[in-house]
Amino acid sequence: MLRKALWLTVALGLYGATCASFASDAPADAPQVFAPGVISGPAGEACPAFTPDGNTVYFDVGMMILVSHREHGTWSRPDIAPFSGQWLDHDPTMSPDGSYLVFVSNRPIKPGAQALSVTVHGKVYPARGGHLWRVDRKGNGWGTPVHLPDAVNSSDRTYAPSIAADGSLYFIHPDGQGVFHIYSSAFTHGVYQPATLVAVGDPSATTHDPAIAPDQSFMVFNSADPKAGGMGDFYIAFREGGHWGKPIDLGEAINGKPGKWSQWGAHIAPDHRTLYYTSDRQTELTYPLTPEQAKTTLARMESWDNGNDNIWYVSLAPWLDGRHAQVAAKGG
Repeated sequence: MLRKALWLTVALGLYGATCASFASDAPADAPQVFAPGVISGPAGEACPAFTPDGNTVYFDVGMMILVSHREHGTWSRPDIAPFSGQWLDHDPTMSPDGSYLVFVSNRPIKPGAQALSVTVHGKVYPARGGHLWRVDRKGNGWGTPVHLPDAVNSSDRTYAPSIAADGSLYFIHPDGQGVFHIYSSAFTHGVYQPATLVAVGDPSATTHDPAIAPDQSFMVFNSADPKAGGMGDFYIAFREGGHWGKPIDLGEAINGKPGKWSQWGAHIAPDHRTLYYTSDRQTELTYPLTPEQAKTTLARMESWDNGNDNIWYVSLAPWLDGRHAQVAAKGG
């Protein structure tokens, strides 16, 4: 229920949590829930960040980051990640090479200080802020998380990191009017450069949760009318030279009918063709149910299908293949 509570903060101009990643489970044409009853359960799971081999996944449950390992095709019972559990940690995303992970946290910037607060419309919300932190792989474990510089963390509401192969970091924070937009910071000679606005889609819209392809050739993200509130729908945009092309709506099969369910936290899998995301969608039922169907439905509700957030995945092949065919037809 914490995830739902975090969503309520959106109405206050805050932002809850987001995500990124992959598993080798073959995606179907329609979205499917990821590892139901093990990873996707009743706690409100989000933001799967996979190692490059797809056999370890880090994800959040709104207040901490968990980890699960896959052996012989079976995911282990999730445990608290070694670098999480003390502070409000969420939104993990893995670098394409698996050498480090970036996540959002309210942990103090300096040792001994208070948890990061956030100020919205002049009101302070203690311990509800979010900055980006990086933790590097050390052998089979992890090092100590490091706070990223002001070039990235210029706002106390910095969320939704996504990492490109060259180290460029995409993320979101609000503008002066409190409207969220996507920004990026290039990683040059080991230093994050000043962040710049990512001009994609309608400039008056709110844009959330970028999932950048490693080569930065395409991006999946949320977009919505800021007056309508919420996260809006998923779109995919392709890079066209030095700018982003017109975003393409991913359609009702993924986004659902308006008001039916919410979806957010897009992340591109290491196969570069699978989208992982978070949604509160539930299985469609047709009544009347048989006694067997009723028992199955109850078991599913007790396992994961209870209206809380879960992790879903779907193939991006229709859009990617369509784009490749379009470029080929133009002789590109």
